[in-house]
Amino acid sequence: MDLKIRLALFASHFYFSISFPIQVNTEQSYEGVAFPESEEESVFSLILKSNKGSKTRLYEGDITPKRHRNAIVCPFNWCFWPKSSNGLVVIPYVISSSYTNEEKALIVGAIQEYETLTCIHFVDRTTETDYIYIEAGDSCWSYFGKVGGSQVVSVRKGGCMRKGIIQHELNHALGMLHEQNRNDRDKYVVISWQYISPGDFYHFKPTRANNLGLKYDYSSVMHYHRFAFSNTSGKATITPFHDSTVPIGQRFGLSNLDVAKINKLYKCVQCGKTLTAMNGKFESPLYPSHYPLLTDCAWIMIAPEGSKISLTILSFLLEDSFQCQHDCLVIYDRGTITARSEGKYCVNDIVPGFLSSGNSVLVQFHSDYFLQYFGFQAEYSFSKYEGSKERSVI
Repeated sequence: MDLKIRLALFASHFYFSISFPIQVNTEQSYEGVAFPESEEESVFSLILKSNKGSKTRLYEGDITPKRHRNAIVCPFNWCFWPKSSNGLVVIPYVISSSYTNEEKALIVGAIQEYETLTCIHFVDRTTETDYIYIEAGDSCWSYFGKVGGSQVVSVRKGGCMRKGIIQHELNHALGMLHEQNRNDRDKYVVISWQYISPGDFYHFKPTRANNLGLKYDYSSVMHYHRFAFSNTSGKATITPFHDSTVPIGQRFGLSNLDVAKINKLYKCVQCGKTLTAMNGKFESPLYPSHYPLLTDCAWIMIAPEGSKISLTILSFLLEDSFQCQHDCLVIYDRGTITARSEGKYCVNDIVPGFLSSGNSVLVQFHSDYFLQYFGFQAEYSFSKYEGSKERSVI
C-alpha cells in the first residue's frame, strides 16, 4: 500500500478514535427523557421527539455513528464537499418520491436559503456518484460532512418537516457540529450532569474541532435546547454561563453565525444576513462609499407568524444598464428566489415602498466587474395584521 495512503488512514483512524470513543451504552433510547412544553418548538427538542423509538443507531441524538466525520478538522480535507472553479460548492441531491408536493416544496425552500446566503448550491442530481439523498426515514439524522456515494439525510414525515430541522441535518452533512459540544463550551454554558442519565453523558462530549474564530452562538440552529436529554421534568441540562435567561435553541433556521461559519468553512465570498429584529436598517457593502466589484449579498427578513414587513429604500444609486443586467437590487416577496420578484432596480431608480404579503422578504444585491457607485440604504419594520387593521409589533 502506498505510504501516503497508509499515513492518511492512520491519521484518520487516530483522530476519530480520540474524538468519538467507544461508548458502553449506545442503544437508542429516550425513556425517561423529559420534554417540557416550554421547549417543544425548538429544533432539537422536535428532533428528539421524532427520534424517540427510532431503530436507527444515533450519536448526539441525530448523527449516525457509521462513518463518523468532522469536516472542520477532518484529515486532508476529505470531508469537505469540493469547490468549483467558479467559487461555488455544488452538491447534487435527490428528494425521495415518497414526499408529497407540499413536503418537497418545504425541503426545497430550506435548501434554497443556502444558495441565497452562502456559496453552497444544491442541484438536482443527474449521474453524479456522490450526492445527498433526502429520504423519509423513521427519524431525523445525518452524517458528518461528505462521506461519498448516496449519502442519506433522513427527514421523517411529520415531526421533522420543519425548515429549521431540515437545515440542522443538512448542516451536519456540510460538516457542522452541535454548538454546545464546542471545545470551549464551558466558557459559555453550564452542563448540569446531575440531570443527565450516565448513559447519555456521551451526547455532551466536547469535540476537538476548530471553532473558525467565531464566537459562541446560543441562537444557532445547531444548539441543543435547554432541557436536552434531561431525566427530570423541568430541570435544565444546559444553562448559559453568564446569564441564565439567555434563550438557547430555536426553530426558525440558520442564524447569522450559522451562515458565517458555513461561509468561513468553505471560504465563500458572501455578504448579507438574516434579519429578525422588529425593525432596523441595512445597506450595500462599504456604504456610503462605493460598493466593491463582483459582490453578491442577500438579506432575508423573517417576521413573526401573522406579521407583514414594510420595506423602504432610503437612498439608492447603482450602475446604469439595460434592464439592470449588471449591478442591481432585487426584492422578492415571501423570502425565496422562487417567489415572484417584486422589482429589479438599478441606476438612480425611485424604489417604491413595499409591503409583504407574508412574513418574509428577500433582498438581493449584485455588482459585476465594471463600475462602482454609492449603493443603497434601506430600513424595514414588522407589523401585525388583525383583520384589515395594521398594528406595529414593536
